Amino acid sequence: MVSPTSGPDAARAMSAPATQTSGSATSSEVAFDVFVKNISQASNEARLALAERLKEAGLWKGKVSSNFDLKYYTALAKLEEKYQGQVALDKMVGATTPTARYDVLTTIISGGDGEDDPTTTRQTYITSASQTAKLLNTIAVDLLERNLTKAEQAKYLKMINAEQRKQPSVQTQGEGFVTTKGGIDEQQFITEKLQATDEAQNVRATDAYTILMKELGGLD
Repeated sequence: MVSPTSGPDAARAMSAPATQTSGSATSSEVAFDVFVKNISQASNEARLALAERLKEAGLWKGKVSSNFDLKYYTALAKLEEKYQGQVALDKMVGATTPTARYDVLTTIISGGDGEDDPTTTRQTYITSASQTAKLLNTIAVDLLERNLTKAEQAKYLKMINAEQRKQPSVQTQGEGFVTTKGGIDEQQFITEKLQATDEAQNVRATDAYTILMKELGGLD
């Protein structure tokens, strides 16, 4: 029979024992170290399929990959913790059919168990020149009474992008809630930078003088 190389069948095949002598007394599953070794030696397609299942179960954090690294091992260790708990329960209640690792994984995915801790992701949002140009000119017309030159737009875009890289937004998602912190307010950032220029200060001073003279009747 040809062994499966991708999809759920591949994940199930990797969870199945390669021998009946390595498992515990309560299960025909192989020992965890053998299980891990089997997965490390499987095809990239099979490892990716299992990684996607681990992600569905909430045992894998971040972007899935077929690379067998510490992230992959950590997800397997979390699955093993759940599996050993089920093995202990089976023993206590006298279950006649041992539970396989893949069965535990399937149960978690279907909602019977899993990680309930909130997940946190960091996202760096970088605006483009076209996205920023209109906002830059809108604020510049208000503060400088003119549009920015192409060179000035490029200068401020570079400053904005650098700040965005320094302050990524952090999103935390849990049961029934999503919160987002960090990131920058692009409009506020541009306003503060332009307000600090000598040109903006001169415009403010000139406008204030003009208003004063009108109030005193010095200007028609």
